[in-house]
Amino acid sequence: MLKIRLRFLLFILALAVVGCAKRGSITGGMKDTIPPVMRSSSPENFSTNFNVKEIRITFDEYIKIKDMNKQLIVSPPMEYAPVITPTNASKYINIRIKDTLKPNTTYSFNFGSSIQDNNEGNPYQQFKYVFSTGTYIDSLELSGTVKDALKKDVDNFVSVMLYEVDEKFTDSIVYKQNPRYITNTLDSLKTFKLENLKEGKYMLIALKDLNNNFKFNANKEKIAFKKEFITIPTDSVYELKLFSEIPDFKGSRPYQASGNRLVIPYEGNADKVAVTLKNGSEELPIKLTKFPEKDSLQLWFKPLKVDSLSISMKKGSFEKDFTVKMKEFKKDTLSFSPKQSGTLHPLEKFTINSSLPISSIDNSKISLINKDSVAVDFTTNYDEFYQNIRMDFALEESQSYSIVMLPGALTTYLETANDTLKYNLKTQASSEYATMRMRLQNVKQYPVIVELVNKKGEVLTSKYVENDEILDFSGIQPGIVSVRAIYDTNKNGIWDTGNFLEKLQPEEVIYYPSEYDFRANWDYMDEIFNLSP
Repeated sequence: MLKIRLRFLLFILALAVVGCAKRGSITGGMKDTIPPVMRSSSPENFSTNFNVKEIRITFDEYIKIKDMNKQLIVSPPMEYAPVITPTNASKYINIRIKDTLKPNTTYSFNFGSSIQDNNEGNPYQQFKYVFSTGTYIDSLELSGTVKDALKKDVDNFVSVMLYEVDEKFTDSIVYKQNPRYITNTLDSLKTFKLENLKEGKYMLIALKDLNNNFKFNANKEKIAFKKEFITIPTDSVYELKLFSEIPDFKGSRPYQASGNRLVIPYEGNADKVAVTLKNGSEELPIKLTKFPEKDSLQLWFKPLKVDSLSISMKKGSFEKDFTVKMKEFKKDTLSFSPKQSGTLHPLEKFTINSSLPISSIDNSKISLINKDSVAVDFTTNYDEFYQNIRMDFALEESQSYSIVMLPGALTTYLETANDTLKYNLKTQASSEYATMRMRLQNVKQYPVIVELVNKKGEVLTSKYVENDEILDFSGIQPGIVSVRAIYDTNKNGIWDTGNFLEKLQPEEVIYYPSEYDFRANWDYMDEIFNLSP
């Protein structure tokens, strides 16, 4: 009996120990979601008559610095960037000013979200340290939005700048000097606010500043501008539309790519550039085409054994001669690659890319038959600049097509020809696609280009609208699609970008407010696209 009681007591004791262990287990507590807070600064934030070279800012907990080079905006910009230390976890940061400060000027250090608590990374959003070298802090503001002139989404980290319009001001200031004030849209905002401004007249600019030097590089960077000067103070909210300029054409030194081809890198627009190729004084026949996915031209010639060839290029104000030393290279071989394989959709034309320029197409050596072995009428078209052969024929739904190109159907400029080429295509039922009927409303001027654009920014189809008419779109593949309208101001059938020095804004683009989720066998009828602002 005593043994049983002893065992029972030991059992109860064991349960008590386990229970205590459970109650004492570590759970980690509540997750910290509170960002750090500035406890003090020396000199104090919003100090006047500022005349020191080092600032210390103390926080209520250990902080770390993240993406300071992207997040920190100093306004006005300094020629020599301030040094921020330490880079490891600390309860303070030091700012060492290396630049000479301007007199009677309000400076702002906006840290964005770069200051975070060390444990959970909670950011101290838009923390600012402000001081003035004069007797007061400038307090005026300017706000607005940044958009892309063509695309629906705008770039992150867009700089918005104000240049003071005074006796030294010229339009070229954006290429040479820092702005008076600057802010940034950061990584998630499309709005901006310039603060601590002084009264005056300014030029307003937005810039996708790729190299962070506060100056406009027209060949690589996007810009937006207000044509009229801004007067501060103002209650207006401004909209800026970013665009890429098309720089003036400039050809670079050509290089040899094969025994029959030179490549010419270029900047700008290569349309209508005049290029000649000479062997001594003899001008050689050439073909000039676009290098796929590169800003380069391909200069094709018939192979010949020479030590060098001379090239002349001319377009607009650009004119230059080059000499290329020639080496023993193999000539390019002929191959073909179809743009479509399998399914051919209603909005597409069957297209084949040729590795060599084509000199002639013999349609009598090309056959196109459907699944019932019935010949289908077709036409062919060759785009020499892009080396594309396009076949155009009436598509029937739920149909299969067989294309055969016999030897000699396609002849190149080297007088070589294709071997037998065979391609099989099919079409789907019309019920696999969506249709849409749309009418424009509140159009301020014609013509208007209406485009359907996919998630990649590719134009699926378009309509050129010259009057108040109903727009019917058919054969739309299922997926997310945006609709945009372009005011074709110069009536050339395409969207045209802007130019800063010419004070030319890009042609206006308006997006339908929401995206369409097109689905198979759905009809979207009586859609209204209101173009009013």
